[in-house]
Formats: sequence, structure tokens, C-alpha cells
Amino acid sequence: MRNILVIEDSPLVLKILDHLFRQEADLQPVFCASLAEAEVMLDTSASLFFAAIVDLHLPDAPDGESVDLVMRYALPCIVLSGSYNERRRDELLFKGVVDYVLKESQYSYEYAFRLLHRLQSNSQVKILVAEDSEATRHFIRHVLAPHRYQILEASDGEQALRILQAQPDIDMLVVDHSMPGISGFELVKLLRQKMKRNELVILGLSADTKGSLSAMFIKQGADDFLRKPFCPEELNCRVISTLERRDLMRALKQAAQFDALTGLNNRRAFCEQGLQQFQLAQRSGYELSVAMLDLDLFKQINDEHGHATGDAALIAFTRALSAAFPDALLGRLGGEEFAMVSQQNAEQLSEALDRLREQCAQLKYAVGAPPLSFSAGVHHGAPEDLESLLHLADQQLYQAKRQGRARTLTNRGAT
Repeated sequence: MRNILVIEDSPLVLKILDHLFRQEADLQPVFCASLAEAEVMLDTSASLFFAAIVDLHLPDAPDGESVDLVMRYALPCIVLSGSYNERRRDELLFKGVVDYVLKESQYSYEYAFRLLHRLQSNSQVKILVAEDSEATRHFIRHVLAPHRYQILEASDGEQALRILQAQPDIDMLVVDHSMPGISGFELVKLLRQKMKRNELVILGLSADTKGSLSAMFIKQGADDFLRKPFCPEELNCRVISTLERRDLMRALKQAAQFDALTGLNNRRAFCEQGLQQFQLAQRSGYELSVAMLDLDLFKQINDEHGHATGDAALIAFTRALSAAFPDALLGRLGGEEFAMVSQQNAEQLSEALDRLREQCAQLKYAVGAPPLSFSAGVHHGAPEDLESLLHLADQQLYQAKRQGRARTLTNRGAT
């Protein structure tokens, strides 16, 4: 839970903000209607707040004194204003506020909440600024710092490459086109040969007036382009929108590859990765084991204890399975059915599954729920067609179910 200080006196704005906060389970507002109230609150509890939303004009703070107050406590400050003044906006952004938001529409307030959410995640975001001008690097750092990014700097393309190799978890590269040595344009081409868009997002910069330059940057793999000189708001908006697109791409990839409940590979991802493992095993000349697992009496758990308990059983089993087989390829194929590809032989895998079964019987996953049990079928042999071996393992699973459940049956193919 993050506490957000809200300094605002307008009943209408407070009503809108309160409505939006009620939709945010992880944000807790503390409202102050005047500078005096805010002074008392910050004097006694400043360390409890994550950020502040501040009205620029209050009856006892008509000239932005409320913003100065919040800034003294080093709180990220989102400014709300009912009127636009470009000079005032520039002054506030130079002071280091997160952003200057006009009270124009519902979207304006939703944008302020987008900023709050970004502030929560930005502390984990690394941005590398590759720019040969020290003054420009300083300006970009000054603009981005209030958003809590981790900011690194490089003065040329070679240094940027070294930093990216040393820190592969960098999220974004802000790169100038004209640099000594490796130019920004060449750097983008090099990086896109190795790193996909969801691994590193790139924002190109240039003072060149050629209209085709932005297109060239983007065609070579940059995600966006910004022409210098640019205002702080434009840089912030481009960075935010580019990171949000990256996050959306990652979310779509996550949804396409992983089961939403358990986090295991879904059927499609399991088969794709399984095929890769089988091809490697064929080239290297070693055998693989394929296992099919099924929770026993799972329908009964759902019917008698509810689907929430059934979900808890699946999650608990997944955690135990993942801990027991950290090096195996695991997947949830649907319902209570799981699959595994392992380099262990049939005997080793069967013994490990028996130990897992003993652990599952002791799991406490819901009040009043029965002990967890599962049946398994294992097929071990030369890697051929994954679907065929899954079918053979499934036949062993079927026999295990027919023989009374809570057991593992194995079968070794011809070598």
C-alpha cells in the first residue's frame, strides 16, 4: 500500500480523485485542503508518503507554495492546475516536479494516476543516455530524475556498448545520432542484431533538420525519435509511452507463453520448447524422459470445496513441482493436467515423483481441503516425436489411474 498526499481544496476535483482512488487497491490517499494542513501532515508524517498530488493555487498558497513545501521533503510531486501558464510550467519542471497536469477532463486525472503507477515501477527501470554533449546529458538526467528512473550515462557509442554488455538488464537507450566513433545510427543497427524490442527500447535523438532521419532511425530498430531541442514534457511523454508499449509487448508475450494461474508454460510454449530440447537431444545422442501428471480427484475438490480451493490446489502443486524439478521443462496442458520433459532416466524420475507425492500429501493449501495426490505416467527413450512420446506417457498415466491412482507407472521405449 502506497500513501499519496493530496493537497486540493476543490470539492469537484476531490470527488473525481476520490472516485479514482477507490479503484486503486494499492494507493491510499490522505487529503489536505490547505497549505496549513499539509504542513502539519508533512512535519509529522512525511516519511509515510510515496508521492503527492498538489493543487498549484490554494487560498492560503496562491502562488504554488504548496509545491515548494512538498519539494522540500523530496516527495515526487504531480502538480494540478486549472490554468495554463507556459512560463510557470517551465519553472515547475525545472524545479523537478514529476509533471504539470491541467484540470481539463477526466483523462487529465487518469493521466496523473498513470504517473503514480509509473513512479511505482520506475525505480526498477534502467535508462542509458548515450550523448557526447555533457550539457545535454545533464539536462536529460535533470528531466528524468524526478520520475525515479535509474539513469546511466555514456559519452560515445563505444562506451554505451561496454555499459550495455556489462549491464544487460538496461531497459532503455536514449541515443544521439551524432557521436564520435560509433554513431547513434550505427549503434542502433548493431544492437538490433542482438536485442529485441521487448528487451531494449531505443529513443533516438538528433539536432539534424533532415525529415528522413527519424524514419531511418525507426526503420533500423529505434522505437521512437525526438528532435533537439525538445521540451522536458515531450521527453517525459515519449519515454513513458515507449516504456508502456514495451510493457504491453511483454504482457502479451507472457499471456501467449504462460498459464495465467500457475505461471508454468502453457501447452503451446511447452511443445515449442520441448521440440527444441528433443532436437538438441537428437544431435547430442542422449535420451529423454517425458512425464504426464494429473491431480487425483480434482473434480471432487472443485465440487465439494469450491473452485477457489481448486485453484489453490493447482498453485500449491505447481510450486512443489517446480521446486522438485528445477531443471526440467514443465507445463500445464489444461485443467489439472501437467507435463514434463527431463534428462533423468525412468527410474530416477519415478523415485523423484514418489518423493514429490509424499510432500504433496503434507501441503496445507486450504482450510478443510483433502490431501493432495497425483498420478503420473513416464516414458523414457530416444527422442523422437514429442507428441508421440507424450501420448505414450499419457497411456501410462491412464493405467496408473485405473490401478487406483496415487502412483507412477513407467515405460521404456526401444533404444
